[in-house]
Amino acid sequence: MTTQSWLVVAIFIATLAGLIRFQKRPAKVFGCTLLAVFGFGLVSTEQMLSSLVNPGLITLILLIICSFALEKTRFLRLIASTVIKPGFKLTWLRLFGSTVVSSALLNNTAVVATLIAPIRSNPHHPAGKLLLPLSYAAILGGTLTLIGTSTNLIVDSMLYETSNERLDFFAFTSVGVLLVIAGGVTLFLSSRWLPDTRVTQGDSAGYFLDAQVQPDSSMIGKSVEENGLRHLESLFLVEIARADRLISPVTPAETILPGDRLVFSGDISKVMQLSQFDGLKTFADESGMLASNLTEVVVRPDSSLIGLSLKNAGFRARFDAAVVAMRRDGQRLSGKLGEVKIQAGDFLVLAVGPDFSSRNNLTKNFIVISGVEPETRLSGQREWIAGLGFLAVVALAATGTLSLLKGLMLFLAVLYFTDCLSLNEVQRRLPLDIWLVVASALTLAHALTNSGMVAEFANLFAQSFDTSQIYLAFVGVYIMTLVLTELVTNNAAAALVFPMAYGMALGFNVDPMPFVMAVAFGASASFVSPYGYQTNLMVYNAGQYQLKDFLRAGLPVSLVYSVVVLLAVPYFFPF
Repeated sequence: MTTQSWLVVAIFIATLAGLIRFQKRPAKVFGCTLLAVFGFGLVSTEQMLSSLVNPGLITLILLIICSFALEKTRFLRLIASTVIKPGFKLTWLRLFGSTVVSSALLNNTAVVATLIAPIRSNPHHPAGKLLLPLSYAAILGGTLTLIGTSTNLIVDSMLYETSNERLDFFAFTSVGVLLVIAGGVTLFLSSRWLPDTRVTQGDSAGYFLDAQVQPDSSMIGKSVEENGLRHLESLFLVEIARADRLISPVTPAETILPGDRLVFSGDISKVMQLSQFDGLKTFADESGMLASNLTEVVVRPDSSLIGLSLKNAGFRARFDAAVVAMRRDGQRLSGKLGEVKIQAGDFLVLAVGPDFSSRNNLTKNFIVISGVEPETRLSGQREWIAGLGFLAVVALAATGTLSLLKGLMLFLAVLYFTDCLSLNEVQRRLPLDIWLVVASALTLAHALTNSGMVAEFANLFAQSFDTSQIYLAFVGVYIMTLVLTELVTNNAAAALVFPMAYGMALGFNVDPMPFVMAVAFGASASFVSPYGYQTNLMVYNAGQYQLKDFLRAGLPVSLVYSVVVLLAVPYFFPF
């Protein structure tokens, strides 16, 4: 091996280590990888630029952008309004079926975000029995088509960069249908182990907010009972933070002193009750935004806010918003709200100002669950243009009449000129992180090829193993991708494992498609962790789940999913 080869190997290992160490910053890790391989001259300028404009990658970006218009139509909301029925089995089947079909064609995050609110507030069934199946159904539905999940398009882009071949729109469907059926049956059976959590006003006790007694407050010197703090509607005084000590539980006779922070839990929509008390100011009041619209958000794993206290995060300047309340994985928080440090997956209630929805950094830090509608809702002719136009593009691509890339480019132009999408929306929500991750991975793949490492890897397999061990290598690729998906997220796992998988196929001198499919399906198999796939993170908080709930319901699904992949892929894609 040459010095160049060892350098590429070192960069590859460092990338993998960086992704495991900095799980919440995959874009930054891959960005460093891109700089390293380009800076050391391991790839040419032409190769780096070709990675940035790879057709599969551009198709993925265009698909995400065009889906913004679909999110503003009523179609997903109509599905949400018809899912919940009094019978649990019927509701579960309708939810699973509609989510699978929607996720095969639309952005998984948009599908799950639309359905979370009606499931949480439904009067018939525990939300805990339905929200996790919602996320898993979105994952299974994404395996049906080329556009069902971003990992499929990433694998397609890497295949094109390596061999100049493209995956068919329905290349994944034969195996995907089996996964939907087998995974759906398993999920229905394992759903019985999910908690009977009803996310109602009573369960809002997981929220945490505080209000400080001002020095001139008329509440000072009076007891909790005398101030009427025991008789609030759906809000409960759980503790008092006084100087360096906490008073909990709070007795009716406890006297209120200047500077006391009164910590409440309960229904956050009733927070305006606190304004009736003279000299009692909430954390959001300090920003003058308590009377604004309330919006629920989840902190993304790669948010720049992680590790900062609410007081130091500068919400008003960053987002035109202030934090009203907070919840963390169903745990009870304590102390002063402003001093709590933000973690990935934290559930926040924000009082938002008029500029909140137009801030460029919003989608980079939060998944918006409910509260604020998009800037505009499409209706009438524009709604039909967005809906039917997208279906037309998918149909033309599926029949081979028009390439998906060309169709999406034309569709995006139509959306722009009909005002279905604005330039500001595109700029604000452009998925630069995904672009950087995939482009960097493609560039790293070029470096592996240029250094001769792919050929070395292929020769090593050719010399060390015979053809009878092809299946074991195939299983190894799938398991490697599956494990990395849970450790470093699905997109990063697909991007990292693909070069090795393709090298194995070359080494065995067989069709690379089984190995390509092992990477694609393995990267979508995120069922046992809330952090491997962002829809899992969304329902993790919304359903007040614990990690053991993912293991109980997700492990059987993951096992059945893996068995189907390992049996079906070699059948439909022979070596």
